[in-house]
Amino acid sequence: MGPWNPALSDEHLREMPKAELHVHVEGTLEPEMMFEMAARNGVRLRYGSVGQVRDAYDFADLQSFLDLYYEATRVLIHERDFYDLALAYITKVASQGVRHAEIFFDPQAHTDRGVPFGTAITGPRRALLEGQRRLGVSSHLILCFLRDLSAEAAAATLRLTLPYKAWFVGVGLDSSEAGHPPEAFEAVFEEAAKHGLHRVAHAGEEGPPEYIRQALDALGAERIDHGVRCVEDPALIRRLRDGHLPLTVCPLSNVRLRVFPSIEEHPVKQMLREGLRVTLNSDDPAYFGGYLVDNYSAVRDGLDFDREDFREVAENSFLASFLDEGEKRKHLEELASYFET
Repeated sequence: MGPWNPALSDEHLREMPKAELHVHVEGTLEPEMMFEMAARNGVRLRYGSVGQVRDAYDFADLQSFLDLYYEATRVLIHERDFYDLALAYITKVASQGVRHAEIFFDPQAHTDRGVPFGTAITGPRRALLEGQRRLGVSSHLILCFLRDLSAEAAAATLRLTLPYKAWFVGVGLDSSEAGHPPEAFEAVFEEAAKHGLHRVAHAGEEGPPEYIRQALDALGAERIDHGVRCVEDPALIRRLRDGHLPLTVCPLSNVRLRVFPSIEEHPVKQMLREGLRVTLNSDDPAYFGGYLVDNYSAVRDGLDFDREDFREVAENSFLASFLDEGEKRKHLEELASYFET
């Protein structure tokens, strides 16, 4: 089984209708755009060239990536920067069969630098509305709290952003996981739920399976981002399977950040076989060696994902989204017809 099988070709994977549910807009900042924005905004980077930035993409762990990630976000200052960034992402994935994207953004990474929240959200919103109008890709924004900052800082961020709540669909929890348990953020997630916002959380990437439990029990998470460490805990696997709780898995990211040594040793196929509602996603594609279709190709080549595996993860991507039932049905019908032909 390999790329020569027409059912599994790169072209078929690219054309397959799908959704992406785990991507950080700041993580789509390609080095070329980083330097372009640095030049126009007068920001000095500690890298001398695009090549030097790419050379720095040899990460020892999640924290070594985050250090570079936050350095790069300093170039995002004006509404135009956020607009350009989001439009580049949505344009890219529109050519990869993505019909719908649910996109994380980190307001604290910007407001803590003095960028007004209105600037940081208006740019992406304008780009995503254009993506819907011009490219037919629908999208939702999900506001993430940085877990290495305090729960009080998260609560202050929620208060700051509520006037814009019609512009984002939910809240999440991201950044450095080790030593930052989800339960610390119980109160702010409870408050978000009162305002009708969906709740998701990064858990079980570098953190233990217990963090996945905390995300479900303390935060009321409707979706677990990553969640790959669940394979260490059979009782947790049963709970996730029985509750049809989605897991937004990012294979290339997990290998780049050394959660697993290689794609061949990644448990995503095992998770699918366990009956878990797994989706495939790119996480921070500018840093981790590929966008959504690159992740699809990677599991085909490294884990022998076959036609039915891909059909299942694509179906899951729509089922696990925050689209309304009518929209989900429309996409699932298109996907079924794609496989029939």
